[in-house]
Amino acid sequence: MLLAYADESYDADRYWIAALVCPDDQAIPLTDALDAVVEKAEDSYKGIGSTAELHGHSLFHGQDDWVPLAAMPRARIGIYGGALTAIADHEVSIIIRGVNVRRLNERYVYPAHPHAVVLQHLLERIDMYAENRDTLALVIADEVGEAENYRQQLWRFQRAPTGGYRPRQLLRIIDTIHFAPSRASRLVQAADLIAFLYHRIKSGVETDERAVRANKALWDKVSGRVAHTHIWTP
Repeated sequence: MLLAYADESYDADRYWIAALVCPDDQAIPLTDALDAVVEKAEDSYKGIGSTAELHGHSLFHGQDDWVPLAAMPRARIGIYGGALTAIADHEVSIIIRGVNVRRLNERYVYPAHPHAVVLQHLLERIDMYAENRDTLALVIADEVGEAENYRQQLWRFQRAPTGGYRPRQLLRIIDTIHFAPSRASRLVQAADLIAFLYHRIKSGVETDERAVRANKALWDKVSGRVAHTHIWTP
């Protein structure tokens, strides 16, 4: 069975959700590998604890658990890179879906929330990925405010086709969407690291060429694990 861990990253222009699709026998080894990345940081830098969350925004900016490294960008990049290397070293796949938020709001009088739009597209791709491998998938996502609505959305899609250009009944995704706090799951954290970095690159916010190169070098670590990525422009 596949375990699909999902998290989002967004701004006013684009909304992304990344899924780390993990065969069940890879879940514990990858969790252990990500724990090891944090434990190494704990041993190397004063003030970092073994429970520090691998959160993309916090790690990138030296905030929250990573405040002790606020003035040490190379150290933070090294930890980010170590986590991405751990992901790439396991038999996992990455699926990323997005939507152009401005076009969504311009085209529709009453547009759906971008999260709902992208989550539908992501679930369709996870279902397709599982079907191609003749297996089932369970979805675990970071906590969101509209969790019950998204559970109901999946319930409907498991019983009747989704809407849109390529409707699909989700027969390979089992049970419901399980929402969990990212702090409690290294694999949700892994999805967050992927979503944040991909969003950062695609947004074009970096103006420093050194930062652009650093982000590309980080992404190159996991690019070979990407099974699908697409942004919908309504």
